[in-house]
Amino acid sequence: MDGEKPGNEQMSLRERKKRLTYQAVSEAAIAMFLDRGFDKVSVAEVAAAADISKPTLFRYFPAKEDLVLHRFADHEDESARVVATRAETETPLDALRRNFLDGLERGDPVTGLCDVPQVLAFQRLLYGTPSLVARLYGYQSRSEAALARALGGRVADRLAAGQIVAVLRVLALENWRRIDAGESARQVYADAVEAAELAFVQLRSGLGEQW
Repeated sequence: MDGEKPGNEQMSLRERKKRLTYQAVSEAAIAMFLDRGFDKVSVAEVAAAADISKPTLFRYFPAKEDLVLHRFADHEDESARVVATRAETETPLDALRRNFLDGLERGDPVTGLCDVPQVLAFQRLLYGTPSLVARLYGYQSRSEAALARALGGRVADRLAAGQIVAVLRVLALENWRRIDAGESARQVYADAVEAAELAFVQLRSGLGEQW
C-alpha cells in the first residue's frame, strides 16, 4: 500500500494540472468570444492567446464550442450525484427538488437565477449562438443518461430522467429570460420558487409516489 501512495499523489497532481489548463484555456477563449463574438474568433487565435499549439488545444477541447461549454462540465452529472448521495429516507424527486431550491437561494447560474453581470454576459453569448445551443443539447443528453443510470437504468428510469431534465431546463430558461429582460434575481426569486414547486408537484403526479 505504501508503495502505491507516491503514484497516486503524482496522478492526482497531473489531474489537477490538467484541470487548471482546461480552466485557463477556457477562460481565455470566453473572454475573446465575449469581446468579439464567438464566430469572429478562430481556434488558432485562442491557442495563441493561451500559448499552446492548435493540436494541443484540440486534445483538451474536441470542438470550438467546448471551450465555452466547459463551464457546464462539472454540472453534467449533478442530478445523478444528488440522487446517488441522497438520504435513504429521501425520494429521488425530493432530493432533486431540494437541490434546485437550494440553487435558487444561492443564485446558482445553473438555475438561471443569477444577475451577476459576467454571468449574464456569458449566458447571452451561449443562448445567442446557435452552434453553442446545439452543442448544449449534447451536455443535457449526457446529464439525462447519467441521471437515468442513477435511478436504476430501466426504461421507466430513462423516461423519468428525460422528464426531470426537461423540467429543470425549462425552469432555468424562464428565470434567465426574465433577468435578461431587466428584472433582478431578487425580483424573480419568489416566482422562481413557486414555479419550481409547481414543476415538482407535476412531476410527482405524473411519475408516481415512488419517485
